[in-house]
Amino acid sequence: MDSLASAAARALVAGDVLGALKLVALREDPPALALRGIAMARLGEYARARELLRRAARGFGAHEVRARARCVVAEAEVALAMRDLRGSPRALAAAAATLEARDDRANALQARLIAVRRLLLLGRLQEAASCLGRPDARGLPPSLRAVAELLEAELALRSLRTTPAREALARARAAAELARVPALHAEVDEAHAALDRPAARRVQAGHEQPLRLEEVEALHAAGALVVDACRRGLHAGGTRVPLARRPVLFALARALAEAWPGDVDRAELIARAFRTRRPDDTHRARLRVEIGRLRALAAPLAGIEASARGFALRPRDGRDVVVLLPPLEGDPASLLALLADGAAWSTHALALALGASQRTVQRALAELQAAGRVRSLGQGRAQRWLSPPLAGFTTILLLPAELPPG
Repeated sequence: MDSLASAAARALVAGDVLGALKLVALREDPPALALRGIAMARLGEYARARELLRRAARGFGAHEVRARARCVVAEAEVALAMRDLRGSPRALAAAAATLEARDDRANALQARLIAVRRLLLLGRLQEAASCLGRPDARGLPPSLRAVAELLEAELALRSLRTTPAREALARARAAAELARVPALHAEVDEAHAALDRPAARRVQAGHEQPLRLEEVEALHAAGALVVDACRRGLHAGGTRVPLARRPVLFALARALAEAWPGDVDRAELIARAFRTRRPDDTHRARLRVEIGRLRALAAPLAGIEASARGFALRPRDGRDVVVLLPPLEGDPASLLALLADGAAWSTHALALALGASQRTVQRALAELQAAGRVRSLGQGRAQRWLSPPLAGFTTILLLPAELPPG
């Protein structure tokens, strides 16, 4: 790399994007194209950045393997910023291996961090934790150390381990101060603020109380039977019964938990689970079937007893029953939580992250758009969805996530 390209690279590291562009704006050689691509990405021109990085990768010769691998890593980061989650992670993994083999530890770690961030967006926490491991960031730029610690903090927060999250955030803050990058400072501050915002609502015996993440963690550790409407499951101690893919069973469990220690009328259960106000014999028969299924799944945690007018929840071992609700109500909560990061999402990326069909996501987005809660840019395949940040509460519990192992 010549002196002008080296100066442009140093300017990018220091955050002087326009200064870097002035040095290489009129050049068409591969190193200059790569630097221009990174600069355009910093300015939010992702489509142009991707085009420049691809041209740079094609322009490097057969013996410039490391330079091509760096372009692959940079393009993967641009795709992540565009919320384009369709690509295969194999190219990024191969680029990371190439960089590691050529002793380019900083860019190899950058590739791993991009892979971890993609897995977190998809809710694959165990894979993300395995990919991140415990990176050896000694001797690497403080900006990379800060990003690694932020990812470790998010993994801990998604798993409701607030003490390790605070420790990781403290390390991230120290690294961000050394890096002197304003965007990193802002990201660390936002993560800290999430710990102090309401993350859920506790409902017990008709009383509602907002809870922070630490209080949610303490609630799960207290041993009560928690009917969790954030992650759609039942929890008690170390036992978890996921019901995210069983919406009817979860609706029944929530109705029974909200009425505890009393019972719920059969007509009310039918209305909650099947969304009808005119039940007939087929609904009553289906209710008996679904209650039987719920009784079998919840058996380690609670029994379900029939009463004269309906059914009642009876937790094991004299446990209390608590309902944990999202900080905002409604099925689109997880969708709004993804959009709250301020990035522009495609319908396909949202469906991939939520594990839902594109048609389901399109219907939900249309309803939210009609209500003025989301907005779209572009049309057809270029259409992207945005939402104003939900600053009043943290979205951690609403994001796609695997339940931690019991």
